[in-house]
Amino acid sequence: MIRVLIADDQQLVRSGFRLILSLEDDIEVVGEASDGADAIAKARELQPDVVLMDVQMPGTDGIEATRTVVAEGHAKVIILTTFDRDDYLFDALAAGASGFLLKNADPDSLAEAVRAAADGHALLAPEVTMRVIGRVTRADPPSPKRPQPPRELALLTAREREVLLLIGEGLSNNEIARRLFLTEATVKTHVSACLAKLQLRDRVQMVVFIHRHGLLTAAPPQE
Repeated sequence: MIRVLIADDQQLVRSGFRLILSLEDDIEVVGEASDGADAIAKARELQPDVVLMDVQMPGTDGIEATRTVVAEGHAKVIILTTFDRDDYLFDALAAGASGFLLKNADPDSLAEAVRAAADGHALLAPEVTMRVIGRVTRADPPSPKRPQPPRELALLTAREREVLLLIGEGLSNNEIARRLFLTEATVKTHVSACLAKLQLRDRVQMVVFIHRHGLLTAAPPQE
């Protein structure tokens, strides 16, 4: 069972997520927290696998709580965001969040994000991925002279490179599976291989890697 802690200052949101996740055979909600300080305390007490963390909470906010929970090694953290402020998004990245999900995401996406985080990966909402891409390319644009591809790319198979580039476009595992006519389990295997071979922590770092090296613009056109 994947043990989940839900941290949000709105009871209705916590109850909704609990109800959605209670329908999954492999996920168990072990606790709820109403603010960041409570989330830290519950993470220490309950040792969940994944924390669903709201950003804007009274007192200790979700960013600071994420920083503490990740630094102390209690759980993976998925940030719940409504995009009210971009700086929250990137502060959460710096704090060690493994993924981001919109609060209005469909139930399947919520469960998929929890499973991905528990497996050591991350699921980014496509909208979040696009914001990460935008920030990275503005702050550190690829050289117009096109630098040599990073040597680590030579470790990837042709299929793994295809999957890597589709991640860079913001596609989820399910969308990649449909695009490449693969099962979702096969895509997850390729994503895991890419992370290991490129020595990246999660999907967030993978997106940064792709765009920092200009891999999408360097890729040949699809036939």
